[in-house]
Amino acid sequence: MQIQKMAGHLIRRMNQISTQVFAKTMHDADSDLTPVQFAALDAIVALPGVDQAGVAAKIAYDRATIGGVIDRLEAKGLVERTVSKQDRRAREVRPTEAGQHAYAKILPVVTALQDEILAALSSDEREIFLELADKIAANSAK
Repeated sequence: MQIQKMAGHLIRRMNQISTQVFAKTMHDADSDLTPVQFAALDAIVALPGVDQAGVAAKIAYDRATIGGVIDRLEAKGLVERTVSKQDRRAREVRPTEAGQHAYAKILPVVTALQDEILAALSSDEREIFLELADKIAANSAK
């Protein structure tokens, strides 16, 4: 089979592996955050008051569907939205106290699971992989 050596297929497989490890680890940590929800919460904690479009841009997510992600974070009590004073069409997003607490609890868990995702690589290989993956992601944002 030719596809097993193609970049697109391997990237899709790595995404499957990463998502599975993330889901299992979150379940074990008694959290129901998805990878996209965690990424959005990370951006919101880093940039309190950011608008929804800003969250989407920061995590390279579709602007049309980021509202649903934030809806779920809001339903979990982790973030709150308010109307922007500068642009009444925009919604600013901030972490709640519960969101700050959940983020502080989950961040070390998510950081540690990176080792499991890249378990097949040596320390040097991990560094090279991350550098190359970052290069590809940065180039696609142009």
